[in-house]
Amino acid sequence: MEKSFDGWLSGFIGVLIFSGSLPATRVAVMDFDPTFLTSARAAIAGLLGIALLLLFREKRPEQSDLVSLVIVALGVVVGFPLLTALALKHVTSAHSIIFVGLLPLATAIFGVVRGGDRPRPAFWLFSCLGSALVAGFALTQGVTASPVGDGLMLAAIIACGLGYAEGAKLSRKLGGWQVICWALALSLPVMLALTFATLPPSFAGVGSGAWIGLAYVSLFSMLIGFIFWYRGLAQGGIAAVGQLQLLQPFFGLALAAILLHEQVSPLMVVVTLGVVACVFGAKKFSKPGPPLRTAEQ
Repeated sequence: MEKSFDGWLSGFIGVLIFSGSLPATRVAVMDFDPTFLTSARAAIAGLLGIALLLLFREKRPEQSDLVSLVIVALGVVVGFPLLTALALKHVTSAHSIIFVGLLPLATAIFGVVRGGDRPRPAFWLFSCLGSALVAGFALTQGVTASPVGDGLMLAAIIACGLGYAEGAKLSRKLGGWQVICWALALSLPVMLALTFATLPPSFAGVGSGAWIGLAYVSLFSMLIGFIFWYRGLAQGGIAAVGQLQLLQPFFGLALAAILLHEQVSPLMVVVTLGVVACVFGAKKFSKPGPPLRTAEQ
């Protein structure tokens, strides 16, 4: 019981941390180029991840694990941060958070492809309903709402879902937080080179908000959040703790309204509630995989 509660608490903290990612990215891309922001956050987190691996003297992954680590890196280290940063040049963070409601569903779908899960037929019904809600919402905004931004957000959710599923699969072997640290370490040489290649000629025009946003997505979104999230999955189980992700759109919308003073329309709230309900139904009819091992095992 104590271990299960600790898993739920860790997962809840992870979701709270991830909820601030899109608002922080929205602030940061006002002054930083999206490519620089993506590479800089990954480089900073990568250096910290290597320090953690050295500190705890973690054993190196086997060669057979490299493909999975590359997929994790492409999904959550490069793909999701870059695509969301580009999308937030076209849409508000409140608008983009609607799409985050599809993230648990995307993770479950890739769990079928990569993890061998076999959900019941009702799962696909909820999957189609959730997707239809998001597509319908995008259509109600008209072409002026930025189809480019919506397309980038959908691509970001697909990339992140793949990274989450692959990371959960690999965590059963390597442990929870170790997966994100190794993925960051693997991508560090490329991210460092890209950071220097896209370095702004001057930081004189960069406001304090952008610096705070960069610090948040580097320390919390890219590293600390994953430590809590994977620890929660390891101790509480993927199927159970993974449902906490359904709260992320609500927290994100609240942060966008409070911190960025962005307008959250009633339609956004209704669509978010509908997507969360559909994803919750899909999760209910999905078959959970085997439990992850904890870092102590």
